[in-house]
Amino acid sequence: MNRPPLLALLSALFCFLILPVSGSAEEPHDDHCVVLVSIDGLAGFYLDDPKAELPTIRKLAADGVRADGMVCSFPTVTWPNHTTLVTGTEPGRHGVIGNNYLDRRSGEKIPLIPDPLFDKEQIVRTPTVYDVAHRAGLVTAGIIWPASRNARTLDWTVPDMGGEEAWPKYGTPYWMEELRRDGLPVDKHATWVREPAGGVQRDWLYTRLAGHLFEKHPPNLLMIHLVEVDHVEHKFGPRTPEAYWSVSHADDRVRDLVEFSKRSPFAQKTTFVIASDHGFFPIEQDIRPNVKLRQLGLVTGEGNKVTQKQAWCVAQGGACMVYVLDDERRDEIAARLKTELADVEGVQTVLAVDQFADHGLATPDEDERAPDLWLAAKAGYSFSESASGDAVVVPRSSKGGTHGYLPDQSDMLGTLIISGYGVRPGQKLGKVRSVDVAPTIARLLGLEMPTAEGRPLEAALDLE
Repeated sequence: MNRPPLLALLSALFCFLILPVSGSAEEPHDDHCVVLVSIDGLAGFYLDDPKAELPTIRKLAADGVRADGMVCSFPTVTWPNHTTLVTGTEPGRHGVIGNNYLDRRSGEKIPLIPDPLFDKEQIVRTPTVYDVAHRAGLVTAGIIWPASRNARTLDWTVPDMGGEEAWPKYGTPYWMEELRRDGLPVDKHATWVREPAGGVQRDWLYTRLAGHLFEKHPPNLLMIHLVEVDHVEHKFGPRTPEAYWSVSHADDRVRDLVEFSKRSPFAQKTTFVIASDHGFFPIEQDIRPNVKLRQLGLVTGEGNKVTQKQAWCVAQGGACMVYVLDDERRDEIAARLKTELADVEGVQTVLAVDQFADHGLATPDEDERAPDLWLAAKAGYSFSESASGDAVVVPRSSKGGTHGYLPDQSDMLGTLIISGYGVRPGQKLGKVRSVDVAPTIARLLGLEMPTAEGRPLEAALDLE
């Protein structure tokens, strides 16, 4: 449809005004490629652990730079932290406040993981680095990147979702057809998601999708999420024989990505950013705060059948959200719970609303999905939402591992390695923050992210 010149001009001006400021004084680097590899659960401590076989990742670190651990966002769980990695902002600003949250009106838990309900635009409230890159004319791709369902600024994508309809519905249609024609088993993905050991096949497939892109649709920014380390550590715990196998498996997949990237016309100007979303603690005990709420008369019901909630707790592994649903008594109940829950075995701290900003969290006044209190557990303990039984703390039926805890603890620190084009090898980064990753990627691509709370890691970069 042909528009009158004035109308076309006004339309273009409106589009320009509503886009976030994201430009740069220099031109976007359309002959560069940055590959952001998230290895879910790869704790920073594995890099210096002689039992961990990581030849490819350690070579990337030796040829580039590495952090002495990366402080992730609280809660240290997958959906918020992957969003922090690409926005450079904490959950209180970017809006992905947990893997799930409680709807105050219905009293029901609403899942954010793995994108079953919401598109990216509905939950991510600050610009991502792939938004900025796409709007600068660069080619963007996401392979099962969390909180990216229907992201309009990903040129090539398959979402981090299972189910028979997920990839056909939300994957890039032309690419899905092309992958089938080229013999990649994309239609096996839903089956592999359901299988207990399916992460092995999944990670193998994801790296093959990346290889396809490098060869046929070379991106300037590729984000890929590898899952098996997290799966194994949840079941067996960190630093177990199974965990060491899983990190070796992840290293093999990074090796594949490095080899596949040589197919890209941007091979000589490719930078790898190897990151993780959290570390891992072993767990032996479950804390059941909803049992405590029932004992205090704030939850009524029998067993796990709850009939009334004046308050309710939503577990996030080593963190927990506490919602007060009695609006008239909210301040009174929250103050009481802060004291009562602080005395529960295994609780490291209880954060009240006036402490949220210090931890990058939104208050209920800023975001109605936010809780009234946050709990953080000690190592060895994990939160459960069970309201049945008399004991608030119970031994687990089997040992395992989890995350979610306060982030600035040695075993909860994530991994960050930057290697390849535009990197100054051998520089000491020390301890960094995950909010620094997105602005650093932007700088590598000749872009800026003024909305980010973090900063580019200038010591790592050599862009002259």
